[in-house]
Amino acid sequence: MPNLPRLRRGARGRAPVRPPEQPDTPNVEEIEACGLRWINIERPRQVDRAWLEEHFDFHSLDYEDVFSRNQRPKVDEYDDYLFVVLHFPRFDKQVGRLNAAELDVFVGSDFIITLPNEPIQPLEYLFERCRTGDELREQLFSKGAGYLLYKVVDDCVDASFPMLRKMGNKLERLEEEIFEGRSEEIVRDISNVKQEIINFRKIVRPQRAALRDLDRTRRYVPESLEVYFDDIVDASERIWDMLENYKEVVEALESTNESVISHRVNDVLRVLTSISVVVLPLTLVASVFGMNVHVPGQGSIEAFWIVIVAMVLMLGGMLGYFRHRGWL
Repeated sequence: MPNLPRLRRGARGRAPVRPPEQPDTPNVEEIEACGLRWINIERPRQVDRAWLEEHFDFHSLDYEDVFSRNQRPKVDEYDDYLFVVLHFPRFDKQVGRLNAAELDVFVGSDFIITLPNEPIQPLEYLFERCRTGDELREQLFSKGAGYLLYKVVDDCVDASFPMLRKMGNKLERLEEEIFEGRSEEIVRDISNVKQEIINFRKIVRPQRAALRDLDRTRRYVPESLEVYFDDIVDASERIWDMLENYKEVVEALESTNESVISHRVNDVLRVLTSISVVVLPLTLVASVFGMNVHVPGQGSIEAFWIVIVAMVLMLGGMLGYFRHRGWL
């Protein structure tokens, strides 16, 4: 990687600089303790890039990755810092679907900069706890930038498990509804759950390689923290295994639902076919005696009742035979 100049030190302070009513003001929040700074910039804009370029010397390609919407998860090592791009699932209530929230992180010897392109609740919660809790701030910041990076990534990865539990509960509910006779009504629900699983897998699949690269890096991540990042990799693999299981479950539910609908249609067709077969000979007899030609018993009331009785017996015999064969 290119040899870059060291970062330039800016003004220090714990109070966040975040006036939302002034759009031209950098949206920068900063916490400092034990010689370590955590800078959080949510939804970075060009004015935030100008602030970063003023206070730090990062590679221009990294800035392009921060403001790119199609950046894949990765880990880039430089002489003076580490650049990490990660994606985490986030449910967008406006569109009602699962999307990827990108988190870009710069890690140095005495700083960590997080730049989420969308609000990430675990990251916001951890930042607020560090800002308001002196004991937690001292505990996390005293262990260095590598441990703080682990804590940020670990909280964001663990936030996927509640989403997966809700997804599992939804699959169980769909299974119950299938056998309660609501097969036609839940076709759209099955499709929505399947789409959620597909989107979740699209987020997690490339993330696994990036987390393994992060586990192998030794810049700002000493060997003492290797077991912590191994835990993140294990959590990511558990998430992937659950998604693989859910993928098989939703495919099985979809197949079962189609089979239930098919059996229901077959039952309807069987009844209609049986009715047609039963009525067919009766229609034939009525047609014969309804022809405009002379037939035996024509004009006799006794012949009429004989024909009616014969048709009733024929109907009863055919119904009994169909029931005996299990067709009705």
